[in-house]
Amino acid sequence: MRWLWLLLALLVSAPAAADELRPGYLELTQKSAHDWTLVWKSPMRGGVTPNTRPLLPDGCRENGDARRERMPAALITTVQVRCADDVSGKRIGLDAFSAAQTDVLVRVAPLNRPVQVLRLTAAQPTAEIRARPDRWQVARTYFVTGVEHILFGYDHLLFVVSLVLLLSGFWTIVRAVTAFTVAHSLTLIGTTLGLLGLPQRPVESVIALSIMFLAVEIVKKQPGQPRLSERVPWVVAFGFGLLHGFGFAGALNEIGLPESDVPTALLTFNLGVEAGQIVIVAITAALVWLLGRASQPLLARGIRWAAYGIGTVSAFWFIERSFA
Repeated sequence: MRWLWLLLALLVSAPAAADELRPGYLELTQKSAHDWTLVWKSPMRGGVTPNTRPLLPDGCRENGDARRERMPAALITTVQVRCADDVSGKRIGLDAFSAAQTDVLVRVAPLNRPVQVLRLTAAQPTAEIRARPDRWQVARTYFVTGVEHILFGYDHLLFVVSLVLLLSGFWTIVRAVTAFTVAHSLTLIGTTLGLLGLPQRPVESVIALSIMFLAVEIVKKQPGQPRLSERVPWVVAFGFGLLHGFGFAGALNEIGLPESDVPTALLTFNLGVEAGQIVIVAITAALVWLLGRASQPLLARGIRWAAYGIGTVSAFWFIERSFA
């Protein structure tokens, strides 16, 4: 059974970065027939090395000095670029990207043509700028980004894991997770479209508190004495889901949306989040089932220790986000 305990440990040993999925961002925007503006957002965390630099399409060169601005989580470099001819069919990417762990989104915005959204990885550090972009290009890019955000945005992951560990019964879990989904979808869409808004720092602190709350509920759970989160789990999940939606929106705003395909990008990002969420629920439920098959006392101890680990991590996140 050691491998089961190892899986439990992995669930609660998430890095302190929490909701810090901050992919690099490279934007090339055309200003005139030959003039472009290049913006490179290099995340301070996530594996992009200090030597990582943009690779311009053939025939393009920097035109003037770069302007650099240091943000809390990234270094943003802006420079004017001059291209001798059309960039269609040429490649854009990053140099010294082999050691990176963070994916990079590339947005290419030519004049009078559709915006393209490309994705760079350590395995594929360059991408072709197409004359006619694939209509599904934006959908694929933002769907994968949504999946990665729920799987590697550790606070959302631990919240969903905590729901599954707390609740009993398939349909009870389904209703709670569905309520969480509906709630964070509402605030994600509303915030991204500019209809809602809350300061990101307090939101991230309260998200950490929501995970701590569920961890306490798991530890204090007693047979025959249902707690608030067990009596009305969908209400609790919906309320906290609204807050988590603001967290998703903050991550999406950092990535940016293609102006010509906002509905597609928003929809597929949300679908990606839901797909990742389904994976989390399935893995956690399978682990709980396996532990229960092995031994009910083992299951009870495993859930309790997982709750202690989740509570400790979320408490650290709360302190870090509130006072750092």
